[in-house]
Amino acid sequence: MSSTHTIRLHRVLRSTPEKVYRAFTEADAMSRWLPPYGFTCKVHHLDAKVGGTFKMSFTNFGTGGSHSFGGDFLELVPNERIRYTDKFDDPNLPGVMTVTVTLKKVLCGTELNVEQAGVPAMIPAEMCYLGWQESLDMLAKLVEPEIPNG
Repeated sequence: MSSTHTIRLHRVLRSTPEKVYRAFTEADAMSRWLPPYGFTCKVHHLDAKVGGTFKMSFTNFGTGGSHSFGGDFLELVPNERIRYTDKFDDPNLPGVMTVTVTLKKVLCGTELNVEQAGVPAMIPAEMCYLGWQESLDMLAKLVEPEIPNG
């Protein structure tokens, strides 16, 4: 049995690649859409540049338990591609994951592909998919509305 697995997700969002890219690279946006249902997110720091780092924590709203994680930005192509490492602070969840986000402008908005490689085997793949589904649902709610200034 492999000690890690890879998660792949695909969505089409009714939004521009620019807005979706910003949602992955701005701290306030990340804390709004990334935590799965029932969790809050604190972004301790986020320096979205190649070689920059980030650190955040998710807290279970019901129990108060939290876990923190962080990583390094490996590649940033504005409005097209983001690649970063992700590592849990918990020594029981070892290894470094690599997340690749690709954005492509399509007729009705933006095609989003996410690949999360190196997920520790003790985290069931279906739990990763469930968490990402919830996160991407909230991402859509953040980037899809067209709200006029005022």
